Amino acid sequence: MTTPTLDAYPVRAFDKLRYGDTDRQGHVNNAVFATFLETGRVELILDADKGLLAPGRSFVLARLEIDLVAEIHWPGTVEIGTAVTKVGRSSIALEQGIFQDGRLCARGVSVVVLVDDATRRSTALPEDAVARLEGLRRREG
Repeated sequence: MTTPTLDAYPVRAFDKLRYGDTDRQGHVNNAVFATFLETGRVELILDADKGLLAPGRSFVLARLEIDLVAEIHWPGTVEIGTAVTKVGRSSIALEQGIFQDGRLCARGVSVVVLVDDATRRSTALPEDAVARLEGLRRREG
């Protein structure tokens, strides 16, 4: 598996590191990495211009996998890249990368499922959302 660069991800977000994110070893605690990945997912799902939500619908996290690659150190920021890897009937699989100073520090795999707020059951993704998601696949090279 090749190491992706931030340019491979069509959706970008960033987070500012906080002193409180650090642990006894002086690097950002691994639990905070899940928060960074959430920032990336939210940037895609709740985009002000092309968000994926319809009234009465929500996304829930069904899977989260994190591979820690390198330490992240405070102070500074991280950039989060997000790409779609699969679009299902009601779910979206995402590949994500967390970068500090252009260096890959973690990879993530997330799966979110669209649910009906009233029934709490999965519901089909709208056709316009599926078309938009297909255009957000990872770029090679």
